[in-house]
Amino acid sequence: MNILIETEQAHIAVADGVIVPPIGSFDRVIRLAGAELRAGLINAHDHLHRNHYGRLGSPLYPNAYAWARDIQARHAETIAAGRALGRRQALLKGAWKNLVSGVTHVVHHDVWEADFEQDFPLTVVRLLSADSLGHSPDFVPPAAAPFALHLAEGTDDAAAEEIRIAAARGWLNEQLLAVHAVGADEEGALLLRQSGAALVWCPTSNHFLFGRSVPEVLLGEDIDVLLGSDSLLTGAGTLLDELRAARGSISDTRLMDAVGAVAAGRLGIVGPRLTIGAPADLVLLRAPLLEAGLADIALVMAQGELRVADPQVAETLGLTGGSILEWGGVRRWISAAA
Repeated sequence: MNILIETEQAHIAVADGVIVPPIGSFDRVIRLAGAELRAGLINAHDHLHRNHYGRLGSPLYPNAYAWARDIQARHAETIAAGRALGRRQALLKGAWKNLVSGVTHVVHHDVWEADFEQDFPLTVVRLLSADSLGHSPDFVPPAAAPFALHLAEGTDDAAAEEIRIAAARGWLNEQLLAVHAVGADEEGALLLRQSGAALVWCPTSNHFLFGRSVPEVLLGEDIDVLLGSDSLLTGAGTLLDELRAARGSISDTRLMDAVGAVAAGRLGIVGPRLTIGAPADLVLLRAPLLEAGLADIALVMAQGELRVADPQVAETLGLTGGSILEWGGVRRWISAAA
């Protein structure tokens, strides 16, 4: 299906999965007054296989290790039931959570899965990652490629000390994507800022576990910030929730870059873009991005395919097949079985 999307700010056409000049005839035309058309969002931190559990734990915790021990004891039955879900099904739960919020590229902070190369509905950024210093004793970061590490995930002295340990190992450099860094003390924050590392910020997950998020000094202009949703084990919802939670702590421009250009650059990918010849990775919103909720997502294309549409747009496009997914109280047509 060849589609022309018209908003007051932009006209974008898609033919055979690629963005083309908006001229000529098209199978369908979508016109939404007041809508915002953007390149797809980049989620810099999720665990795709852990989005079907719901939040677990009884915060507040001194660090993520204490949380992990607690839920293994407190919620053993819930975790066992969640693990019974087939692996691909679990990964797809995470994929659709991201897609319904306009995310077309996501970092899966875990081992690479063969499913990501087998008709997966969004792009998973291939990135080497380690869980943490305590849980990944044999991890060796790459010499010249980005890598992600949970670092200083907590509020106690042990969390703060992780930054100094990483520095002593030579891991603090411009390739590091430091995830969370909630527990950075004054010295640790300075080490991170001087190293050229980037911060991957997951505000709602941090507040759930620890009652606070990253120190303000790590949100300054001298450090690149990426935004992540984390999984629903600790996060509030989707990347849209993180955008709203983060707004006001950094400028709107930096916040949009945290799910756009800066994220792409730090991850070493080209990233979604609304340019002629690019794959159609885009989101159409009924509200400005930084104010939007799930109900404002009108259409999402990923990898050149129409993946998500609200009922009105689905009717306009005459969509058949697929199924209806309800997420967060919002119903959406999706291009696969729910």
